[in-house]
Amino acid sequence: MRLAQRVEQLPPYLFARISQLIAQKRAEGVDVISLGIGDPDIPTPDYLLDVLRQATADPANHRYPESDGLPQFRQAIARWYQKRHGVVLDPDKEVVPLIGSKEGIAHLPLCLIDPGDTSLITDPGYPVYEVATMFAGGVTVKVPLREEDGWLPRLDEIPAETARAAKVIWLNYPNNPTGAIADRGFYERAVAWAKQYDVVIAHDLAYADVAYDGYVPMSILEVEGAKDVAIEFNSLSKSFNMTGWRLGMAVGNATLVNALTRVKTNMDSGIPQAIQQMAIAALDDPRDTIDLHNDIYSKRRDRAITVLRQLGLRVEPPKASLYIWARLPEGERSSGEFAARLIDATGVVVTPGASYGTAGEGYIRISLTTPDDRLDEALRRLAVFAQGQPAR
Repeated sequence: MRLAQRVEQLPPYLFARISQLIAQKRAEGVDVISLGIGDPDIPTPDYLLDVLRQATADPANHRYPESDGLPQFRQAIARWYQKRHGVVLDPDKEVVPLIGSKEGIAHLPLCLIDPGDTSLITDPGYPVYEVATMFAGGVTVKVPLREEDGWLPRLDEIPAETARAAKVIWLNYPNNPTGAIADRGFYERAVAWAKQYDVVIAHDLAYADVAYDGYVPMSILEVEGAKDVAIEFNSLSKSFNMTGWRLGMAVGNATLVNALTRVKTNMDSGIPQAIQQMAIAALDDPRDTIDLHNDIYSKRRDRAITVLRQLGLRVEPPKASLYIWARLPEGERSSGEFAARLIDATGVVVTPGASYGTAGEGYIRISLTTPDDRLDEALRRLAVFAQGQPAR
C-alpha cells in the first residue's frame, strides 16, 4: 500500500503526542495533571444548553444543514461584530460559519495556494497554519517572533523578494502560544504592508474575548482598508466554552469568504442547525458569561505565575489568551528536556515551546484550562519541586 507523500511527510499533531504521553504515564500509575491543552474545563452555560435541547426536538433540524450556515446565524455573527468590534459585515457576502475555526484555517490554503506557492507563517505559531499549507502543496517561509518585539513580526525585515512571492501571511493575536497582543498601530502597518505586496492577511482571532486587567482585544477589520486584504477567523469555543460544539466563523474580504464557502460546499455539509441556534443565542445574549469565565482564568493565571517564578521561569502576566508563556531558567537549553523532567518528577504536563517552532525553543506553555482543584495540586507539586524535594 502506497500512501500519498503529503501523509508520509505529515508530522504527528502536537496535542496527539501530548495525549499519548499522558496515557503512557497514567498506564505507569502516575497521577498526571495536564496543563498542556487549551480546552476549557468550564461547562457550556446552562441557558445555551436549554436552547440546544429545544432545537433538537424540531424535525427541521434533523436534516442536512447548508455549508454556508443558517441565514440567521450569519446575521447574528454580523450583529456581534458590529456590537463587539464596530465592524459592519454583509452577512450574505462577508460571513461564513465554520465547523470550528480550525476547519476554516485548514481549508483556506486550498483557496489561495497552488503547488509551490509561498505562505508566511510566524514562528512560534499554531501548527495548523503550516500543515494546511503543506496539504495545499505550498511552501512555508517562517517569520520569527522575538520576545524583545513583544512577539510581533518585523514585517519590514521580510525580504522584498519573499514578500512579493507570498500569497498569504498568517497572524494570530491574542497569540497562541505566547499570549502576546497587538495594538491598532501594528494592524495598520500590517494592512499597509499587505497592500504593498499584494498579500492576503489571514488573522486568527480565536481568543478575542479571553482577556484580563481591562484589556479588550481588537479585530484587524477595525482598521480602515483591512477588508481589502484580510479574512479573519473567530470562534465561540473559548469565548463561550463551546469547544465540543465546533462553532466558528470566517469574516472579512468578500472574495475570500466566497472562495472558502465554495471549498466548504465540496468538503462538508455544515454545522448541525440545532447547534447553530445555540450559537445565535450565545451571540445575541452573552449575558455575563464571558466576564465570569475570564475572572476564573485571571485568578488561575495569577496563582500559576507565582509558582512558575519560584521554579526560576521568567514570565510576565499575559493580558489575553488561555496561556502563560514562560522562559526557561538560566542554564536550561531544551524545553523538551525541561518538560520531560517536570512530568517525571511531578506528574505535571506542560508544553515545550519548541513544539510551536524553532523560535519557541527556550520556553514552555502552560494552559489555564484545568479545574481549580487539579490546578492547585499541580502548583503544589511544582512548588515542592522548586524546593528540591520529592513532588509526588
